[in-house]
Amino acid sequence: MHTILIVGYGSIGKRHFKNISKISNAKIVVLTKQKNLIELEKNGICVVNSLKEALSHKPDVGFVTNETSFHVDTAIKLANNGMNLFLEKPLSHSMKNVNKLQKIIKKKKLITQIGCHMRFHPCIKKIKNILEKKSLGRIISVDIESSSYLPDWHPYEDYRFGYAARDDLGGGISLTSIHEIDLLYWFFGMPQKVFSIIGKFSDLKVKTDDLSVMTFLLKNKIVGEVHLDYFQRPDFKSCKIKGTKGTLYWNSTSNELKIFSHRTQKWKSLLKIKNFEKNLMYVDEIKYFFNSLKNKHETMNNIDDGINTLQIILNAKKSSKFGKLVTIK
Repeated sequence: MHTILIVGYGSIGKRHFKNISKISNAKIVVLTKQKNLIELEKNGICVVNSLKEALSHKPDVGFVTNETSFHVDTAIKLANNGMNLFLEKPLSHSMKNVNKLQKIIKKKKLITQIGCHMRFHPCIKKIKNILEKKSLGRIISVDIESSSYLPDWHPYEDYRFGYAARDDLGGGISLTSIHEIDLLYWFFGMPQKVFSIIGKFSDLKVKTDDLSVMTFLLKNKIVGEVHLDYFQRPDFKSCKIKGTKGTLYWNSTSNELKIFSHRTQKWKSLLKIKNFEKNLMYVDEIKYFFNSLKNKHETMNNIDDGINTLQIILNAKKSSKFGKLVTIK
């Protein structure tokens, strides 16, 4: 039986805690600065406020769910103690100590997974499958969008003070909504070049970027466009992929994946999810992680992939800062 340490008990830490509790009989230790978590303690959960105390319980798995700017330093301490790691996205907000963490993980042969739940959405998994089958012919372009309204994220707290609104904690739309960059990377591999406009454009009271518009040159001359923003209501996500044989389209409003065939000149519905339960993606990603631990095999989204997606975003920010096309190295 695993002993799991959850570092950080904000919204995502709470979600993972609830899901782990439902699907596993693991012992859970929560490391947090929060006080008066009486309900957890009543249910036999160990709540600690220091890493030293947390490590005294000898956890073998760590969930890093604190603010983005603390991810890598926290993960290094856990990895040095031989813990397999579930690292909430994004890996970090800079490359500082990232290679150090990677070396420890490789040396100790730890299993790692970056928390990108969109990879477990049924329609997204189907898109990946269609691309692998080359059903669209040669891919020409891809458009991915994620729009939402930041104050709606956590209505119970003042959005201005959350990590997502603060540069010093690693927030900003580009990093916080890195899911869409992860999907682009998962579908088509590492981009070659990027040109972007990233900054604060809305009236939101945030101290970071709230709009990110990025154009990528991918392998095989595929052009990718990613739009991310914090200021749209209602929430909306979409993915459109155009190939020589047809067009694939999905959006979060209808949750329907459909394909338009050049040959038949018609749309065909491939998958439609009614009454979609968002939390199932988070449950499935944890089940997948636990299964990887059980079978001792590397995950499909490990530390190397987390580093790659972080580098994509950092290069996009560089492009925006200097106003030029940047080669991603």
